[in-house]
Amino acid sequence: MRIKLILLSLLLSSCSGWLTPYKMEIRQGNYVMSEMREKLKLGMSKQQVRYVMGTPIIIDVFHSNRWDYVYRLEHEGRVVEKQNLTLYFEGENLVRIDEGKPPVDTAPQKSDRNAKG
Repeated sequence: MRIKLILLSLLLSSCSGWLTPYKMEIRQGNYVMSEMREKLKLGMSKQQVRYVMGTPIIIDVFHSNRWDYVYRLEHEGRVVEKQNLTLYFEGENLVRIDEGKPPVDTAPQKSDRNAKG
C-alpha cells in the first residue's frame, strides 16, 4: 500500500507542470466606452451625467462632488485592462473631467479560451 501511495504522489507531482487550476476572467467596475465619454460635456447636471454614464462605482461621502468610474479586467490573475475616469462637480454641474487612461473604442471582449478542467 505504501508503494502505491509513493508512486501516486510521484506521478501527481510530475504532472504539476501542466495541471494548473483554472483562473477565471474577472471584470470589476464601470466600463466606459468612447461613445459614453464623448457625450460628457462640462456644465451637465449630475442627473444628466448619471443618465449617460450610469451610477458611479465610487461616490465618496467626504467628497460628494467627486465621482469615480473605475474598471479593471483580470485574466489568469494578471490585470489586462484598467480604466479610471474621475468627474468633479461644483454644486450640481460638471466642472472637470480627469481620465486616468483614454477609453477603449469597443466593448470588452469575452475570452475565447475554453475552460480547463
